[in-house]
Amino acid sequence: MANWTTADIPRQTGRLAVITGATGGLGLETALALAGAGADVVLTGRNAQKGQAALDAIRARHPAASLHYTHLDLASLASVRQFAEQFAAEHAALDLLINNAGVMTPPKRQTTSDGFELQFGTNYLGHFALTGHLLPLLRAGRQPRVVNLSSLAHKGGASIHFDDLQWQRSYKPWPAYAQSKLAMLMFALELQRRSDANGWGLLSNAAHPGYARTDLIANGPGADNLLQTLNRLTFEPLASQSAAAGALPTLFAATAPNAKPAGYYGPNGFFELKGSPGEAQIARPALDKAVAARLWEVSETLINARWPGAPLEHTS
Repeated sequence: MANWTTADIPRQTGRLAVITGATGGLGLETALALAGAGADVVLTGRNAQKGQAALDAIRARHPAASLHYTHLDLASLASVRQFAEQFAAEHAALDLLINNAGVMTPPKRQTTSDGFELQFGTNYLGHFALTGHLLPLLRAGRQPRVVNLSSLAHKGGASIHFDDLQWQRSYKPWPAYAQSKLAMLMFALELQRRSDANGWGLLSNAAHPGYARTDLIANGPGADNLLQTLNRLTFEPLASQSAAAGALPTLFAATAPNAKPAGYYGPNGFFELKGSPGEAQIARPALDKAVAARLWEVSETLINARWPGAPLEHTS
């Protein structure tokens, strides 16, 4: 996969893709590339005006692209359910689901409409619920894939805090963000295990963008303080890459014939911050099958929905 670019994406004609958080940043770049490769792309987001702007931007590059925008708020389980029901009424199958949307390190604890800590609820639980709702359509898809967006933040001591998943006792922005992205990676790996065990026929994998210059970072907390300004002037030019480059690992995971089930992809450069797509390092906690199984069961309880198939018993 050395120097893999969008030119290496196989033709996606006839494949239907859903991308969450596709009105800007990584999601928009992912949608742009898939549309250019011939896929039918459904962009989702929370702002119809941004959604229309994203459609216009893609059509300016690819006038014949097959595109749609649909409202989806991953911080609301009701919105997730409504989207899935509407999508199922309009489509018989889904070939590609890219769970991309996310929020990053709000300085004060916020909650979703269902009372979950905002990052855990949006970045992970919303996607867990969405994927479950869309599972019947994915099973009917052609060589269906599910790609979860994780982060370098899943490393460096991140863990699943079962005693305080919602950070009610002591909220810390970065550890909370890291937990949500660790959960996304564990979800991708566990989804592949459960697909294999239950015959769902999915290819589930994950990706991370490295240090990509997106609004998620630029508009984050403290974006205008001195430390952030110094970072933009010094470290960022050396260690970061564009949103388009940051989307390449996701696109590889979503389309490459040699992308592996339960694979994890990211930039292959210095500390995985930038570079061409390559296999990324998975931190040891993400490989704990027992924790992954427990997280799955807890997540089902939190969203009040059960996936089909028998639960898996993991001891390590």
